[in-house]
Amino acid sequence: MRKGSTYLSISAAIAVAGALMVSAPAGASPNPVAGPSGQTAQTPLERQVLSPGDGWASAGTGTTGGSAAVDAHVYDVSTKAELQAAFAAAGVQPKIVRVHGTIDANTAPDGSPMTCENYSEGTGYSLQQYLTDYDPATYGRDKEPAGPQEDARRAAATKQARNIRVDIPSNTTVVGATPDSSITGAALRINGASNVIVRNLTVRDAHDCFPSWDPTDGSEGNWNSEYDMLQVINKATNVWIDHSEFTDAPNLDSNQPVYFGRPYQVHDGAVDVTNGSDLVTMSFNRFADHDKLLLIGSTDNTNRGDPGKLRVTIHHNEFVNVGQRAPRVRFGQVDVYNNHYVVTEDSTVPYGYTFGAGFDSHLYAEANAFTLPAGIDPANIIGRYKGSVITTIGNTVNGKITDLRAVYNASASPANQLAEDTSWTPTLRTQVHPAQAVPGLLKSSTGPIFTAGGKG
Repeated sequence: MRKGSTYLSISAAIAVAGALMVSAPAGASPNPVAGPSGQTAQTPLERQVLSPGDGWASAGTGTTGGSAAVDAHVYDVSTKAELQAAFAAAGVQPKIVRVHGTIDANTAPDGSPMTCENYSEGTGYSLQQYLTDYDPATYGRDKEPAGPQEDARRAAATKQARNIRVDIPSNTTVVGATPDSSITGAALRINGASNVIVRNLTVRDAHDCFPSWDPTDGSEGNWNSEYDMLQVINKATNVWIDHSEFTDAPNLDSNQPVYFGRPYQVHDGAVDVTNGSDLVTMSFNRFADHDKLLLIGSTDNTNRGDPGKLRVTIHHNEFVNVGQRAPRVRFGQVDVYNNHYVVTEDSTVPYGYTFGAGFDSHLYAEANAFTLPAGIDPANIIGRYKGSVITTIGNTVNGKITDLRAVYNASASPANQLAEDTSWTPTLRTQVHPAQAVPGLLKSSTGPIFTAGGKG
């Protein structure tokens, strides 16, 4: 941990009252639409709170994170050990954690790198042996892996999970101290916690060293990975994720090998909201170069606590070369407005769909802009996954107002038609801009653009 340019151990920093002070006032944002309304340029980034009426996370008690932290509970961290220690300190009292530089989760307690080979040491796992043992050509196309190598894979996966999972506690604000602050390789979780703010961070490459082969996933089987970059799970509530970036780069899926005739998928979700979690706002983030993006809802079963929860607002975010689930929804009331979805001609991520209407979902998509190459049919923007309704209003495709639901229904079979959702209308919103204005509005306003404790 550090104060200014002097680094301290976290134990020493916690013991010395006032050792970690918030710096001079900071600007909220260089773009007026990017910062919380009603907060002046004298409010440091780490002390800002979600404005009233800004999405579902403003409901209930609102979302203030660690803004009320005393000076002794403001921590500057630059290693995984310091990050974990800061989260563990002071219980659930308000705290601010400022990230400096790049924190790599795939490190040992002493800070040395941890590779996939390190995790497999002592387990008996060998990828080459796994591929030999469970090759569908000899093992069987429909048989799930079972035996010594599958047991060894699970053991190695458990070692990685224990090392890279990092839980963010209640009443916490986590911010990047500079626009290039990042956390890589971590499976961050807001696990049953409430009142959490994550801002100004790049979160990247939560790669799974030990994907599992599932022969029943699709007609040809698939490799499935375990970790999301950020999970909001187990009845977590009042979460604000703002001005951050989520990406697989530089470890892109397109660079992975092919085994058993299928891509060796080492990434799962970017931000998933599941298991009865509720009241989440995602604003002014940038999502790039990732396939399975935002899953809202655990399964089609009702036993995970999802019905009546999963209320999420997604506004003024930029999605560049993402494959699917932006978002895919089950059960929840999800408000999606003023986002820009971009697929470039040279994208390495295969495009599937954007809005996934899942079981008992209520997705309201208004004034979003899509910039798509000629090869993508606008009918594919919506995917139906047991859903029955969706609302799409005032969205554009390449600058032209397009009725996305009508376009989808025109190409869908009668059994797969989606009706308009008349069950609710979002009210917790900031200004809704015309979709035509969204690409220009967000061009320099998404992702990490602040400086914590300094000039914005």
